[in-house]
Formats: sequence, C-alpha cells, structure tokens
Amino acid sequence: MNEILHKSTVLVLNRHWQAIHVKTPAEAFCMLVAGAATALDVRSNEYIIPVRWDDWIRLPLREQDNAVNTPRGAVRVPTVVVAARYAKIPLRRPCFGARGIWERDGGVCQYTGRTLSPKEGNIDHVIPRSRGGKSSWENCVLAHREVNSRKADRLPHEAGLRLRRQPFTPRVVPASVLIRNHHDVKDWKHFFA
Repeated sequence: MNEILHKSTVLVLNRHWQAIHVKTPAEAFCMLVAGAATALDVRSNEYIIPVRWDDWIRLPLREQDNAVNTPRGAVRVPTVVVAARYAKIPLRRPCFGARGIWERDGGVCQYTGRTLSPKEGNIDHVIPRSRGGKSSWENCVLAHREVNSRKADRLPHEAGLRLRRQPFTPRVVPASVLIRNHHDVKDWKHFFA
C-alpha cells in the first residue's frame, strides 16, 4: 500500500525558503491541493523549480522518487514544499523525554562526566519518584546505567554523588534546529547551512 504517506519525509519551508517543519506526504498533498503550498522540483544542485499542484501531478517519476498510486496513475511524493503565506520562523522547545534529555546533556553522564554510548546511559531522577520527585526537565539527568543503579532511590549526596550541572529546561530555539536527520535527504541539503 502507500505507507510512505504517513512517514515524515517532506521538508516545509516558509515563504522565505527557510526550514520550519517536517510533514508527512499526506499532509503535504493537502497543503498543495488547498493552494497553501508549492512543491519544489529539486533537479540538481542549482536547479530548483517551484511547481503548483496541477503541474506537480503531471511530473514524470524519476528513479530516486517515492510515489503514491492514484486512480489516475502514480504521483511523485515531494521532498520539499514552500508554505505560500507563512513567513515566520516558529520557535519550539525540545520535547521532554529520553532523547531530549540526552541532547540537553550532550550524551554525558551528569555524575561522572563520561561520554556515554546509547547502551550505557539512562535517565535518572535526581529526586527519586519514590520520594515525590517529578518526571521533569528540572529533575531528570542522563546517567551511566551502573551509577544510576548504585544510586537507586537515594538522593545524590546520600549515594556519594555530585551533579556536574543542575538539570534545566532547555531554551526555546528555532524549529529548524529540531529537524532531525536532515543529512539523510539529499534534496534537503540546500536549506540547511
């Protein structure tokens, strides 16, 4: 079937061609049909053509293109669209969770200062949940699994540990900073410095 329709693979640019978001092809097609966006036909390093929906559905498929099947035939999935009437650069805060804490702490154990591989680290609640600690930016840090296991449900000073840096809520950043895997899509490289 067309499972590609529901994977976030379409880069969205504002009208100044600055990266602001990533959407699924289904969402991008809706934007194109409604006239809220224009697709970009990225043909080479210096050849990028804005294409409206009526012309997009007639574009030939290339070997590297993803496509969805329709009653009228296959339609190329765009890799980049430009929002027609949106000029802002939205600001966002990283999502709270293991990945967000890992990025905030730079992959470094906040007790030992050691750089961790993904298998070595996990999330520690500075004030354990069993003692009323919350799952929040201000109470969670990246810790080496062994250190976290040794700490158990104690406070850091009770376990003989000291935080290298107090946990904090990351600041708000331009949305483009939070777009992941932009190196994986060849057509996106034109829009990231």
